[in-house]
Amino acid sequence: MDEIQPNESVLFRDGATGEVENHQIEPPPLLAESASDDLAMIKAIVSITLGMTLLLATGYLVAVILSDGAILLRPSEEALERHVGYNDLIHLSGSHDGSGVTVCIVDSGINLDHSDFNGMELKDWKDFINGRSTPYDDNGHGTSMAGIISANGWLKGVANDVDLLIAKALGASGSGDDSVVAEAIDWCVTNGAHIISLSLGGAPDALPFLPGTGRSSGDAANEAIDAGIYVVAAAGNDGGEDDDGDVSHPSSETAVISVGGSTLRGTSWSGSSEGDNNGRFLPLPVLLPRNDPHKKPEIVAPGERVPVLTKDGGWGLADGTSASTVYVTGALALLLEENPSLKANGSQGSADNINLVKTWLMDSAVPKEGQSGHDDRFGYGLLQIEALLDQANSE
Repeated sequence: MDEIQPNESVLFRDGATGEVENHQIEPPPLLAESASDDLAMIKAIVSITLGMTLLLATGYLVAVILSDGAILLRPSEEALERHVGYNDLIHLSGSHDGSGVTVCIVDSGINLDHSDFNGMELKDWKDFINGRSTPYDDNGHGTSMAGIISANGWLKGVANDVDLLIAKALGASGSGDDSVVAEAIDWCVTNGAHIISLSLGGAPDALPFLPGTGRSSGDAANEAIDAGIYVVAAAGNDGGEDDDGDVSHPSSETAVISVGGSTLRGTSWSGSSEGDNNGRFLPLPVLLPRNDPHKKPEIVAPGERVPVLTKDGGWGLADGTSASTVYVTGALALLLEENPSLKANGSQGSADNINLVKTWLMDSAVPKEGQSGHDDRFGYGLLQIEALLDQANSE
């Protein structure tokens, strides 16, 4: 029998008519070859996808190892856990967000491009260092502090709906002139701040101030307080053998709320500065004895390995009473949101409300184990936000 080739003509005789018909034979579809090509394509796609996934995963792991999670993708697991842990420690319920309250942060600026600011707009901005009209942060400290109160992404700020004023009074090195800080405090007052947050001297390299002349930050802080504006400042980070004997300036001013640092366990952070509350003649400056509720520091808040935003768009962990200061600033914003009568009202403001709130801070704080009265390092105790709000509502 002859072999039939594809597409070859073959003659068939019709049984009824006897006529011969010419039929064209079509080859069967090349199923085997088609399936083979599809399989090869699928294998290629899978191989490329797996290769890209492995490359990205390797890069991610390397970045996490090198930067402890401070990369653009997300904070580290430790940062997220500590974020929740510190919120639980100070009893932050999330039932308030600081709306209707204006907070002014005097620091090194802010990077508004960070994803955790989520398109936030500032109420106003002033650059006392370089005179730029667009917000920026060439040091990073200011971005970290602003995030503690206003972040609204992976990290959630203590009072992330406040109206935020940012005054850049510290340069790229993190230092600044005390008289410039005083100008920045005045600007905060002029622009309607209800709370001024001064994380100055609280974090390594955030200070010291450079020698300067003129009106001091303490003078400006006291005038703000006389107008009914709350001023919160860092106690300082010279605890231990390097402690100079008192909290930092301007938190040493009587009615300024001086904030020390705590650990995640609720104990005193080792770097937090001590206050000298008994008075002294030497070393200078001369200190008069301090009375309740103005003994320094007044209160402590999270200050050890605190989750913060970084100026490059990432996340990190920071030590220092700078961070502690902003936690207390946020707590006061929540208090003023719920009790708007406690806010400064232009020329009608006075220090009376501030002294009252300082008493509530003293009475609502949780002292350390065995503490009786004020402690020169732990203050009146650990910040407790819900207890502070309850204290105000009970009056």
